Amino acid sequence: MRTAAKPEIDMKQCPYCAEQIQDTAIKCKHCGEFLEKRQSQKWYFRSLSMVILFLCVGPFMLPLVWIHPRLTVQIKAIITVGILVISVAFGVVFIKAFQSVIHYYDTLSQYL
Repeated sequence: MRTAAKPEIDMKQCPYCAEQIQDTAIKCKHCGEFLEKRQSQKWYFRSLSMVILFLCVGPFMLPLVWIHPRLTVQIKAIITVGILVISVAFGVVFIKAFQSVIHYYDTLSQYL
């Protein structure tokens, strides 16, 4: 009796659980992890980089927010308004602190 030959299926190893899975698999049938390769995110789109850029250059980093591919327009608008409000608040505090230092120097110069 002749049996039908099964076609050879290319197999690979799951990077998460090391089980054998089909070469064309999208999700591992053993551990349930998705196998699609995620594109690495550019350094200037990472959250930590965005925070550091904001702390260093303030609102000048807003163009990076608007070209960020994974943010919606509403989120971009909220981030923009938040950054502008924080920048204005920091600006007001800086101006008042600078005026206070000038006042103290004027007071000291009267005694010298």
